Amino acid sequence: MTMLKTLQRTDEFVEEDALEALANGLRGGVFSDGSPEYEEGRTLWNAMVDRKPGAVIRAKGAADVQDAVNFARNNGLLMAIRSGGHQIAGHAVVEGALQLDLSHMNSVRVNPSEKTVRVEPGATLGDVDRETQVHNLALPVGINSTTGIAGLTLGGGFGWLTRKYGMTIDNLISADIVTADGAVRLASEDENSDLFWAIRGGGGNFGIVTSFEFAVHDIGSEVLSGLIVHPIEAGPDLLKEYREIANAAPDEMTVWVVMRKAPPLPFLPEEWHGRPVLVFAACYTGDLSKGEEALAGLRALGEPIADVISPHPYVGWQTAFDPLLTPGMRNYWKSHDFEDLSDEAITKLTSAIEGLPDPNCEVFIAHVGGAMARIPVGETAYPERSSHFIMNVHTRWEEASKDAECIDWARQLFDDMAPYSTGSAYVNFMPDDEVERVSGAYGANMKKLGQVKAKYDPGNLFRVNHNIAPAE
Repeated sequence: MTMLKTLQRTDEFVEEDALEALANGLRGGVFSDGSPEYEEGRTLWNAMVDRKPGAVIRAKGAADVQDAVNFARNNGLLMAIRSGGHQIAGHAVVEGALQLDLSHMNSVRVNPSEKTVRVEPGATLGDVDRETQVHNLALPVGINSTTGIAGLTLGGGFGWLTRKYGMTIDNLISADIVTADGAVRLASEDENSDLFWAIRGGGGNFGIVTSFEFAVHDIGSEVLSGLIVHPIEAGPDLLKEYREIANAAPDEMTVWVVMRKAPPLPFLPEEWHGRPVLVFAACYTGDLSKGEEALAGLRALGEPIADVISPHPYVGWQTAFDPLLTPGMRNYWKSHDFEDLSDEAITKLTSAIEGLPDPNCEVFIAHVGGAMARIPVGETAYPERSSHFIMNVHTRWEEASKDAECIDWARQLFDDMAPYSTGSAYVNFMPDDEVERVSGAYGANMKKLGQVKAKYDPGNLFRVNHNIAPAE
């Protein structure tokens, strides 16, 4: 017999015959501790999450997902769902629970004439980028190519193309989703529209998406992009000028800020390696000559240590930050949304960088707005459209002995910046100790989300997430 966690978090034995019958009906399989498939299914990007599920189900299609959902529901079992395994909260795996691994459902099919792409939940952003760029098309996604498309989309999704083409959810046309009753439903504007509304930002609360259909956009094969590196001492003055440039930027132009200790990049003088720096990471999507004009003001700021902005293949730029986000490190994030960056907020933020607890830690400010901000608050479950900047305090380190130091530093900076924030949150940046922030993350949309949850998952089968409880 196999011990599995129930929905009430108690342990219960499940007969081997039941698991064997489940496995025999799957294209994927059911795997136990000791097999390579089990290890692959339970391993996440964040090394702080090292949990052993009771069993791993590998799905290879919607029928496998349907069987897994029915098995979990009929036996009252707690189930965690892993697609890309990149979520900071680590909800993709639970000790002793049933594990559903979607990572082998990773096909990406582009329809260039319709400018759409069909993506399975196990695909990464890199998979999507590579296939769409065959046709000089792109989907607005995040900035790390190893992130999974499913988690990113269900939480919102933003990156270099968001100001021009909206969030990932703003480009979602439809989704096939297995709901708690085991039914496979199409969610779109015309069919199960309430479910379609909820999955655009409401996370994995409403079912398991087995296929996404997105609109994609002509962007060509190159973007004007790169980094401008400055000493952190110049940060306060630079950020005040950056704030004005960002507020006036055309939709095609996106400039993020990264503050960290300089890694040993080949274009940085060796004497700057390991010293705190402020980096402008810029991307212009569109005519390259217009991009040169648009970025001229940013490039004229201060006296940079290095400026490596030039035309780059879009696929290459999408992987530029991958070396700083490799799997196997310990990670903890804290995040705030800002409508603007006040002088006082800038002072507090830049002064904190001198106290970075580890060379791998960083703080970034994402530059959003544009097309994302023009979507009405109630049109999708993701409600925070007024933010122009999103901060992620990204602490990252190797040794478990540094856990307390790094986490305490992130929490302190989060607290210090709270007075300047909107009070909302981006669920994809929320760690697992922020249960109390879920309501704030959805604001006025929370009531409707609870009603949709009650309709499609009244028993809260899908509870291993930033959970939205079914309405009474």
